[in-house]
Amino acid sequence: MSEERYGEFVLVRRHGDGGAGGVGHVAELVLDRPGAMNAVSTEMARSLAAACAALAADREARVVVLTSSNERAFCVGADLKERNSFSDAELVRQRPLARGAYTGVLELPMPTVAAVHGFALGGGFELALACDLIVADRTAVVGLPEVSVGVMPGGGGTQLLPRRVGAARAAELIFSARRVEAVEALGLGLVDQLAEAGQDRAEALALAARIAGNSPVGLRAAKRALRLGHGLDLRAGLEIEDAAWRSVAFSGDRAEGVAAFNEKRKPEWPGE
Repeated sequence: MSEERYGEFVLVRRHGDGGAGGVGHVAELVLDRPGAMNAVSTEMARSLAAACAALAADREARVVVLTSSNERAFCVGADLKERNSFSDAELVRQRPLARGAYTGVLELPMPTVAAVHGFALGGGFELALACDLIVADRTAVVGLPEVSVGVMPGGGGTQLLPRRVGAARAAELIFSARRVEAVEALGLGLVDQLAEAGQDRAEALALAARIAGNSPVGLRAAKRALRLGHGLDLRAGLEIEDAAWRSVAFSGDRAEGVAAFNEKRKPEWPGE
C-alpha cells in the first residue's frame, strides 16, 4: 500500500498491486484532521480539492473510497471556529475554496463510496452525499443542521439530498435540522448499506474492490450516464445513455470483455 499526502489534513492511499479482484485500483481518500473531528477548514478544503483533481486525472484509479481517520466522526462539517474569526470579506474569499472541496468529490469521474461512522453532519454529510454510494456503520449519525446555526446547506445538500430521498423528505430533514441515527438513515435511503460498528471502512473497501474488478471505461461511462441523465425526461435521458454507450462500444475494454467472456477467463482491462 502506498500513501501520498495533500497538505496536512488529506491523505490518499493506494491499496494492493492491481492483482485479482481489482484492489490495486482502489484509492482511499482519507479525511485526516482527527484533532478537529475532520472539520473542514480553509486549508483542508484546499487540500481536498487538490487530491480530487489528482485522482480525477489518474487512469489507474477505478474506484475512490472516502474515509475518516477519526474514530468518533466521519466529518462534522465546516470549521465553525475558523468561520467565527472571518470578516464578511474573508468569508466571501473563502467560499470558492469550500465549494472546490465538495465539487471535487462530486465530480470525480469514477465510482465513489463513502465510509461513514460517528458524526457526519452538515458539510460532512454533504461530502458523503457527493459520493455514489454510502456505507455507514451503526454508530453513524447524519444530518444537515445548518439552519440551526443561522446558515443553510452550501456544499450541495439542497440538491443532493432530494435526489436521494425526494423533495418533501429532504425539506423535512433540512428545515428541522434534525440528526438521524444509522438504522433510520438506512430506512430513509440516506445511506445505502449498514455495517456493524467499526466495519464501515472495511465494508466500503470490499465493495470498492468488487466494483474495481469491472471495466474502468464502462464504470466511468455508466456513472456519467447516471449523473447526467438524472432528472431529465425519458427521451433526453436515453440520448445521454446512448452517447455514453457509444463511448464504450468501440473501446479496448469492450473488445477485451467480449473476448474474455468467450474464452471463459477473467478480463485484463486495458482501461481505454
